Amino acid sequence: MPPPSAQPSPVHVVRGQPGVNRRQALSLLAASVALANGACSAPPNARIYPFVHMPEAQAVGMPIHYASACVRDGCAQGVLIGTVEGRPIKIEGNPLHPSSLGATDVFAQASVLQLWDPDRSATVRQALGGVPGATAAQAASSWAAFDTAWRQRAPALEADRGRGLHLLTGPLSSPTQRALIEQLLRRFPLARWHVHDPVRDTAARDGTRAAFGRELAPLPRLERARCVLALAADPFSDGPGAVRHAMDWSAARERGRADGRLPRLFAAEVSPGLFGARADERLALPPHRIEALLWRLARHWWAGLPPVPPAQGAEAAFEARVLRALQEAGPDALVLAGPNLSADAHALALALNQRLGTLGRTLDLIEPPDAAPQAGTLAELAQALRDGAVDTLVMLDSNPAYDAPGELGMAQALARARLSVHAGLYADETALRCHWHLPLSHDYESWGDALAHDGSATLLQPAIAPLYDSRSAIELLALLAGDEQRQGQALVRRQWRRGADEAAFESFWSEALRRGVVPDSAFAPVAVPLARLPEHAPAAPAGALVGVFAPDASVHDGRFANLGWLQELPRPFSKLTWDNALLLGPGTAARLGLATGELVRVEAGGRSLDAPVWVSARHAEDAATLPLGCGRSQAGRVGSGVGFDAYALRPAQGGPPALNLRPLGRRHEFAVTQHELGQAGREIVRSVRPGERLRSGEERPPSLYPEVSYPQHAWAMVIDLDACIGCNACTVACQAENNIPVVGKEQVARGREMHWIRVDRYDDAGPQGRDTAFQPLPCMHCEKAPCELVCPVGATVHDSEGVNVQVYNRCIGTRFCSNNCPYKVRRFNFLQFTDATTETLQAQRNPDVTVRQRGVMEKCSYCLQRISRARHHAEATGAPIRDGDVVTACQAVCPTRAIHFGDLNDEGSDVARLKASPRHYALLGELGTQPRTTYLARVAAPSDPTG
Repeated sequence: MPPPSAQPSPVHVVRGQPGVNRRQALSLLAASVALANGACSAPPNARIYPFVHMPEAQAVGMPIHYASACVRDGCAQGVLIGTVEGRPIKIEGNPLHPSSLGATDVFAQASVLQLWDPDRSATVRQALGGVPGATAAQAASSWAAFDTAWRQRAPALEADRGRGLHLLTGPLSSPTQRALIEQLLRRFPLARWHVHDPVRDTAARDGTRAAFGRELAPLPRLERARCVLALAADPFSDGPGAVRHAMDWSAARERGRADGRLPRLFAAEVSPGLFGARADERLALPPHRIEALLWRLARHWWAGLPPVPPAQGAEAAFEARVLRALQEAGPDALVLAGPNLSADAHALALALNQRLGTLGRTLDLIEPPDAAPQAGTLAELAQALRDGAVDTLVMLDSNPAYDAPGELGMAQALARARLSVHAGLYADETALRCHWHLPLSHDYESWGDALAHDGSATLLQPAIAPLYDSRSAIELLALLAGDEQRQGQALVRRQWRRGADEAAFESFWSEALRRGVVPDSAFAPVAVPLARLPEHAPAAPAGALVGVFAPDASVHDGRFANLGWLQELPRPFSKLTWDNALLLGPGTAARLGLATGELVRVEAGGRSLDAPVWVSARHAEDAATLPLGCGRSQAGRVGSGVGFDAYALRPAQGGPPALNLRPLGRRHEFAVTQHELGQAGREIVRSVRPGERLRSGEERPPSLYPEVSYPQHAWAMVIDLDACIGCNACTVACQAENNIPVVGKEQVARGREMHWIRVDRYDDAGPQGRDTAFQPLPCMHCEKAPCELVCPVGATVHDSEGVNVQVYNRCIGTRFCSNNCPYKVRRFNFLQFTDATTETLQAQRNPDVTVRQRGVMEKCSYCLQRISRARHHAEATGAPIRDGDVVTACQAVCPTRAIHFGDLNDEGSDVARLKASPRHYALLGELGTQPRTTYLARVAAPSDPTG
């Protein structure tokens, strides 16, 4: 269905034409209006290029994919935008892009829902009476009105050389945007540009300056590392390279399983992270003790460093094993320091890497893709506002009224600007406090460019025309800079032409758009001098309890708060939905007399907020983690009022603040999807030692089911638990592919979540029963399916290729099949969860998947629509379906390639090979259900002979 800006199809009514009466003419008119408002979408107004490797794209009904990028935290993650009839409906990873290599994360998957979000800003708005405020009214305006207002104001600014003009952006790597900002600063030489990143800690950049005298970006090479030590770092979650890091680790682990040299992972972290869950050894420590651990390790190479208190007990034993592993690995080691550690800790970690010889091997140092040495900070902007030195403030895709540290008081300071302009996807907390709000276009409806985490350049092309009266950031900057060119594509082309002749440039342009990445554009590693060592040992914190801030695992820094897919996505460790919570370790909670669900008043630096407590057995003591990204007041209808705003307590200078918790005597109810984290003595997640086999000879129990042959295809899935990191990307990908609705907090609390694939977490995995393990659980597609026998209407049956299908128009909702399913992977549509009235949401849905009504059972179908497309393509071309032609949504998104799918009848297929693995097993195989979805056991860490 079309955006509001799409033009309706013309209807010609000829007076007196036979067979067309007034009633029919009005019916045709009504139909044309319906088509204009809900049936089709406008294509982009310039030529776009489909992805380079897409031979099936021309077949009827096949989605056409366009290479572009999802830009987050300033850097590009390459994606393929899947479109049907001009509508973007699904995001896949770009296999040619260095930040994704064909995979994505939960945020890229949900970005297509953000494109179609009905709460996106649709029109220019201006404060009534010229007085903005949090409660002031705003009236609809136009881009022409803002253009006029800017042209009237610009001469006075030019006369004063731009004094009092301030521009605030998030981190930027776009060459075109940066060139236009430079053009703006040339026009207004005394203007100031400020950069605000709400989640990135500046300590990492400060650490490179302290160590090497310049700002650099560390680029880990996990595929080369034999030993990785993560100190308060989670390379599987942190930063724009997280997907690539997870994929590199998975590739190294696969090689290690083959040659018997598994990479060793060690983690010291405050709150549980994805990397820590996969670490061979993990230690939960508060930030100052993590720094002390690093300092003690470094003293083995530099005895002259100031001493720190010695470790005791388990901490000392962990330290000894880490030291031995680092010494043995040498240049194949890797030490990573994460957020919430000081700049000195980052500098020392870099010096240790250099001393081990890892630079150029497992760690490269490159120029930061989003470096902006000429830009000021948000704190400097806040001071200028308080001093009354800001005449005109333009905020580009930034929301400081919400995500600025509470100490800066930006929500109040914005009123000191004589003219304030906000441009963003939403009319958010900052927009309501500005004189002007300008709607920005989404990445998938804009021309642009951005750099990947390694500096590789990506050209962004739109897959659809803007749904609303919006402009891209590039087009807005061109307006502000007084550029004669205002069209996004022309501005990007001008930036990349670089004097090339027309033929050479057109060849480069089309190839870069088809591939989604500019070849050979990654940044080269930088040679650095000998690192300078810090001079002062880490000091103990002032308070007994320190606060640690981290972006939320589901809504990040708050920009995705209005996306129901992410709000309902269970957090990997707590399995919490529609909420955030203050995380405490069990010892700290006991000392304070607190339990999960209790509300406390959290006080720090003279500011306070109320938050519910979540006690995590794997959280460090003497520290509290406050997830960022919730507590929005103007996120939209979905995300407003969810959770608490931790930014209010964040200090302006960074670093963990001292917290005081005071119980309020009230409780908070959470909506959680998994309540039991133990296996109750069952072998749900199995483990083997390196080189061992699972015990063989599992006899199939006798069955009354008849044996059935599948001569054509026999589809099956194998999930490698040794590769799964629990990132939840498969859950969101399945939701996007299969039109799965969100149900809301109340229904989740009743156990009515609708996800077709869940990722269970167990804390008693491994030989010693102390490891955390994740297990994706879709429908098992049992050959002896207990659900089929009990269905009174034959709504759940096997098809001719062994897929357990659900016939929705037969289902009468008895739920007998769910009662009979030992895996509990069926979902009942208790209510009308699917929004059938909001037009933009309907436009996002996959037309190849039935939109279910209430009262039917739903479940994983092995992406049957993708199997059908491959079959139709094979029939049209005469070529047989080959291994890899059918890729399920969960398989495609997985960054560690843990999910494998294929045809068991093809003896050379990947899935047939894995079914013969010594690690292969069937979940609850003793029940005799003979599931087609099976697992590979985890490989436990090798025992340390000297530990």
